[in-house]
Amino acid sequence: MSAERTSPPIEHYGFIGNLRSCALVGRDGSIDWLCLPRFDSDACFAALLGGPEHGRWRIAPKGEVLRVERRYLPDTPILETVFETADGRVSVTDFMPLGPGDPSDSRTGEVVRLVVGLEGRVEMAMELILRFGYGRTVPWVRRRDYGLRAVAGPDAVELVTPAGLRGEAMTTCADFLLEAGETMPFTLAYHPSIEEPRFVDDRRVVLQRTAVWWREWTGHCKLPEGAPPAWREAVQRSLITLKAMTFQPTGGLVAAPTTSLPEQLGGSRNWDYRYCWIRDATLTLYALVNSGYFEEAGAFRDWLLRAAAGDPGQLQIMYGLRGERRLTEVELPWLPGYAGSRPVRIGNGAHDQLQLDVFGELMDSLHLGRRSHLGHYQAAWRLQRTLLEQLRERWREPDEGIWEVRGGRRHFTYSKIMCWVAFDRGIRAAEEFGLEGPVEDWRASRAEIRADVLAHGYDAERNTLVQSYGSEALDAALLLAAELGFLEAEDPRFRGTVEAIERELLHEGFVLRYRPSETDDGLAGSEGSFLVCSFWLVDAYVLLGRLEEATALFERLLAVRNDLGLLAEEYDPLARRQLGNFPQAFSHVGLVNSAHNLLRARGPARQRANHGSTPSADGERPQTGGVERR
Repeated sequence: MSAERTSPPIEHYGFIGNLRSCALVGRDGSIDWLCLPRFDSDACFAALLGGPEHGRWRIAPKGEVLRVERRYLPDTPILETVFETADGRVSVTDFMPLGPGDPSDSRTGEVVRLVVGLEGRVEMAMELILRFGYGRTVPWVRRRDYGLRAVAGPDAVELVTPAGLRGEAMTTCADFLLEAGETMPFTLAYHPSIEEPRFVDDRRVVLQRTAVWWREWTGHCKLPEGAPPAWREAVQRSLITLKAMTFQPTGGLVAAPTTSLPEQLGGSRNWDYRYCWIRDATLTLYALVNSGYFEEAGAFRDWLLRAAAGDPGQLQIMYGLRGERRLTEVELPWLPGYAGSRPVRIGNGAHDQLQLDVFGELMDSLHLGRRSHLGHYQAAWRLQRTLLEQLRERWREPDEGIWEVRGGRRHFTYSKIMCWVAFDRGIRAAEEFGLEGPVEDWRASRAEIRADVLAHGYDAERNTLVQSYGSEALDAALLLAAELGFLEAEDPRFRGTVEAIERELLHEGFVLRYRPSETDDGLAGSEGSFLVCSFWLVDAYVLLGRLEEATALFERLLAVRNDLGLLAEEYDPLARRQLGNFPQAFSHVGLVNSAHNLLRARGPARQRANHGSTPSADGERPQTGGVERR
């Protein structure tokens, strides 16, 4: 199917969640994406990747809508949408409760919608189309005195509402009139079909309890005094979004809560991001630690340790929410895709790729956890030593690289740099914390990798690091070379790399991760600017002392967020459209870290290169072995 199929712009969606799953809510009052009971469960509303016939839940005025306003209730992911018609105004408040007083409660799996009359008299319409199995399975629906029950195989939901319901063409409908001050509540509650449904609490009590929990959590956010209000708001919204994308039972953070939102409208670069990437680990931990969220950072570190446990030769680039390893990729031919972008995929075939950079990411994140006092680290050190033993030979192998290319393995420069990082962090751990290991062997490996990279991954004529050995193509990941400590910011080779990326990868003021026309990634078509890469350029500017340019680019990036402060994976500056899965954790992590880098002389970029101390969970200055490198 062509890209002619109409889909609302990605940036028109809002996001609500309960630390287990989430929903996307459109400006038209329609929930077009919902997976229950987990982020990676089958969707029961999949209109996002098709049409209304694939499942949605819409509540909106029956007549013409003159104006739509929406916002999050302050310091929460509770979404309020206000519709204005010729007859009055009405609000719809959407949220997912965390459970009775405890976000770890196993009964969480509800979506609450409170419709409130604000002015005049407004006729409203509700349309519920439940389609389990990603829009394919029509459930068996039975009427109940509280609303209805829908069952399909292992899944069941209850719709609890006083509204009068009727069935029309496999759709549940309701019409109701609201005057100012009146409320019509709706609760969609999931449970396994073999269990009895549970009691649904008073919706206003649940709303208040949910708002209080989120506001208390947001109140722990730490930013330097004097942060501009707009920056503070952007960071807090990003942190709330990251928290809501965390699978609370394990601490794992999903890369995004959606699948198959395209990197090019009508294209085939459509992937399932409802898993946890090792690649994102260190930068995510820095975002959490520097913002004061040590509990979340510690939980994510523990998830990393559990997921990576076992034979280091079987280390994966991504895992499931509980650390699952088998993430088999399949296509869903019955879904036409967002804006006709096919195929729709679930699972991710990149899970069994070889990406050597994950060794460095894992070593770096565990080193940060140790410096930040995130918990006991003897077991982690045993794992780290085993990883380095494995890497002493494997670093010489070609791999698929950080961007998961499907065009064959090669010697990616960034992967080699991350192998250098792995040995460097092992050496630091031994030096700073008195841990035992074959440090001299690690120093030899570190030196050998550095010499190899500078001999084969550096173009002396152009004065830049290149994407892979023997290639002329560039890679935005190389913007991290100084932040990682591989090159000093003052090194002419780092400055030259930044300048080359500015010349060749900047597109209308935003950074491409690479140019598909110059890199055989095994895929057809093109893609938008990768937002986290633009945040990496902000960080590089900070390290180079180009603060005015860093600030200007950061402000430009804030301006592409949607009206709710949310970012997708990519951005098309010509069409002014967000692209890719939404919301994207890496984009919001980049925003938080760049804000800290701009606001503090020693933000994550300098901390990662070991040029600044890192906040610690116990409030003490982190251990540095008596020497702090500056």
